[in-house]
Amino acid sequence: MIAAPGVGERADAAADAACHLFDAVAPWSGRPGGWSRAAAEDAAEAIETTAHALAHVHPRAEVILAPVHAALADLRRQLALPPADPLTADGVPQTPRTVGNPRRIRWVRVLTPPAPRRPPTGTAS
Repeated sequence: MIAAPGVGERADAAADAACHLFDAVAPWSGRPGGWSRAAAEDAAEAIETTAHALAHVHPRAEVILAPVHAALADLRRQLALPPADPLTADGVPQTPRTVGNPRRIRWVRVLTPPAPRRPPTGTAS
């Protein structure tokens, strides 16, 4: 099996990021690491998005990964986090993903020309 361009590098970076996250929150001193609601939601989204990507690696992968989504849905409920983005018929989230945190960035930024300058109105001469 040959990976599409960039897939191997991005998967490697995701694995490295997961290891760094574990190192940051692991209970090294006998206490669990600290999590904020936003950090927990970001981590859950990363796992969900990775599971959606992995669903295309094998014909049965989506079925095999279903328990991952069920477990994350339960975790979101336990932590009082919002539910995951709903999926389309193609199995991808309805909300278009952008670079950055998709929970915080829900739009695609488009460059537009600046508006022409106008002289100030109502000034006395």
